[in-house]
Amino acid sequence: MQLSGLHDGRPAVVPTARSTPRRQVTATSHGRGQSKVFHGLASTPSGSRRFGHVCAAGSTFGDSFRVTTFGESHGKGVGCVIDGVPPRLPLTTEEIQSDLDRRRPGQSVITTPRKESDTCEVLSGLAAGVTLGTPIAVVVKNKDQKSQDYSEMEVSYRPSHADATYDFKYGIRAVAGGGRSSARETIGRVAAGAVAKKLLQVVGGTEVLAFVSRVRDVGCNVDIDKFSLEDVESNIVRCPDPEAAQSMIDAINEVRTKGDSCGGEVTCVVRGCPRGLGAPVFDKLEADLAKAMMSLPATKGFEIGSGFSGSQMVGSQHNDEFYNENGTIRTRTNRSGGVQGGISNGEHIILKIAFKPTSTIAKKQNTVTRDGNEIELLARGRHDPCVVPRAVVMVEAMVALVLADHLLRNYAQCEILPRESSVEDSDSKAVHA
Repeated sequence: MQLSGLHDGRPAVVPTARSTPRRQVTATSHGRGQSKVFHGLASTPSGSRRFGHVCAAGSTFGDSFRVTTFGESHGKGVGCVIDGVPPRLPLTTEEIQSDLDRRRPGQSVITTPRKESDTCEVLSGLAAGVTLGTPIAVVVKNKDQKSQDYSEMEVSYRPSHADATYDFKYGIRAVAGGGRSSARETIGRVAAGAVAKKLLQVVGGTEVLAFVSRVRDVGCNVDIDKFSLEDVESNIVRCPDPEAAQSMIDAINEVRTKGDSCGGEVTCVVRGCPRGLGAPVFDKLEADLAKAMMSLPATKGFEIGSGFSGSQMVGSQHNDEFYNENGTIRTRTNRSGGVQGGISNGEHIILKIAFKPTSTIAKKQNTVTRDGNEIELLARGRHDPCVVPRAVVMVEAMVALVLADHLLRNYAQCEILPRESSVEDSDSKAVHA
């Protein structure tokens, strides 16, 4: 068999007229001296491989609204290329910069002390304050790298970090700053997310807002219908509940001063999401949202609506009953989290994402070198004692990217021909509570 062509971004496998004998290829894993045997397809007499295309996965997200991020933590810069943005969308560099400022390091005592302005430069796709419909390229230069802090990690693996797995997969890695596994990669996501947010706001009045809802065992009490961006940004931990926010800050400072780290949760609320986003089976809206959230660094859990607590209920408790509100079909409760059957129903979309404690800490830990020798490692570098305050805008960005992608896909499939249903004619837009 051979790989030929691309189908939906993935190689398509088709049978060949005659089979090619398999050849054993022996490779040595990096730094270990252990041989492994791989079974692959033999080269043709000319030396070219039978593979027509190999899809280099991992750095592109989305279908109709697509973003590719690039750059390493201690490289020259990071950024993104955004494809599929409709032309004539009002957009300024300042709108992108505003979200990047919420993500940047060095904001407060409870974030990494790395000092970066994260000033973005838009290279293409934008002119006179509107999009051109062509790819939008955004770059941010790195300025405050301290690569010498990572000399120990060149031969040692930090516990629970991506050092070892990158070596296992690629046989090489960017040691300084963690390379692509660093949260600095999310600059491209946040820049693209700002564009997606603007599209959602212009088309449907949709608002995507997130906040820190838990740090360690400290929760909060927030009215998801009423909290605002100003409420979120009113304190350094980004929790709209002022009393809980101070307790969260205290919890972070407690571990920070001990050279340790802690985890937490971010809740995201989408208000005014258009109805009909998402598709049956494999492209369900909550499935794409789950992938988007779990692609963020340090994420360990995802819930939508009732989440895991819904498994403890019976159907009569969990079902969201419909009612007619002045000609608009609504649900009395929202345990579905705004998505039913994989498709948005116009109610608030409510997500919760769990983040683990930061892997790199200022405490000695047991680990191994690339040669397998057991050692004790004290990692250096500058890292957040808790990632959730800066993860808020990252969550918003990934949610917005999913919704913008599904918005364009929905228009392409479902808005070409006129509708006949009187319900849909009068009720196809989002519900604004």
